[in-house]
Parts: sequence; structure tokens; C-alpha cells
Amino acid sequence: MRMRKKRNLEEKMASVSDMLTVLITEDKNYNTAVLEKEYLDFEKIFGNGNPAELELGCGKGQFACEIAKRNPDINYLAVEINPNVIYMAAKKAKDAGLKNLHFVQCRGEYLPKYIKDNSIEKIYLNFSCPFPKKKYESHRLTSERFLEIYKKLLKEGGEIHQKTDNMEFFEYSLEKFSQNGFAMKNISLDLHNSDFEENIMTEYEKRFTDLGQPIYRLEAYIRSE
Repeated sequence: MRMRKKRNLEEKMASVSDMLTVLITEDKNYNTAVLEKEYLDFEKIFGNGNPAELELGCGKGQFACEIAKRNPDINYLAVEINPNVIYMAAKKAKDAGLKNLHFVQCRGEYLPKYIKDNSIEKIYLNFSCPFPKKKYESHRLTSERFLEIYKKLLKEGGEIHQKTDNMEFFEYSLEKFSQNGFAMKNISLDLHNSDFEENIMTEYEKRFTDLGQPIYRLEAYIRSE
């Protein structure tokens, strides 16, 4: 079900403008749009030169807020396209006083337009939409076109951390990472019955876990030549 637009959304977005950057380009062809760069200035946004990590598809911000709290010396960019949702996430972070977390309303395909190559330490993909129909494969956040984007954004030795409740999507991701030059580690087929101790629950994750569904997780990194 599509979320109904919040009343007075423009005013609400303005109230969190210090936590949120809206990047909606008029060019709907991302292949041409990304050619003209408009890089975000991380030092201006965060006021420091600390390492930067990125969550793509941050939802209501539970994961982003918690990881930012745990790691005050790391800067976090949390990306989400839905304005209703990203407003709630940004307000949550603002109410918590998180200075090392900033939200970006943007489609993932356009990230190379706004983020410099080799500038991100880690990318988090938490419960991304699996787009099960074959004709929507290119929209999957672990499809080849997105993996090529991540390769450019990540620093040497950078990692991608993925979690999902969808076994078919997880198997697809394993295959795509392997085919596109990534190695994997810390693969779990049932995260909450594993010995992994650093997990941060998302809104979706709690729902799925309460239903007894296993959570799948992996860490991918660019394979050394």
C-alpha cells in the first residue's frame, strides 16, 4: 500500500533541512544525469573529515540512527527516495541530536552525480525491495548496474553489508557479487541464531523476526587481483 502524503509535508521537510538534502534532478536519464557532477561536500555537511559510510534505502531511519549513535567518529549518509519516510527519519535523528548523520533524498542510480569516487568506507543494504519480477531486475540494489556504482563509490578495501528476509533475493545477490568481482565473508543464513554480536535491528527486521522468519546477511568486498 502506498503511503499517503503527509499533511504540510513541505513545511515538515523544511523543519529538518539541516539534517536533509533533497537531490532530485530534472534529467530522468541517469546515464546522462550523472555526467554533470554536483558533489556533496562532506566536510561542510559534517564539519569534519571523518570517514563516511552510506545506507541506501534507509526507511524510517532506525538503523541509521542507531549506528550513528554507536560510532560518533564516523559520518553517515542515509539515502531514501520517499519524502514521507525520509522526513520521519530525519526528524528522529534531529530529535536525538545526531551530528554525524545526514539524510539525502535521491534515487540510488544518481549517487555518482553527487558522491565522489573512492569516498565511502561501507555501504549498507538493509531489506531492499527484492523486485521479484524479472523485468524489474535492474532495480534490485544488488543488480550489476548498482554493483558497478558501488565499485566507484567505495574506497579500497571498502565493504557492502546486506541483510534481507528474502531467500531468493539473497541467493541472487550471492551470485551477482561473485560474478562482478566481489568476494564475501561473514555469510549467515539465520542471523539471529548465529554468533554475530553487532547486529542493529531495523523496523522490517523486527517484524520478520517476530514472525519467525530467518534473516540472511553477508559482507562483500572487492576481490583482490
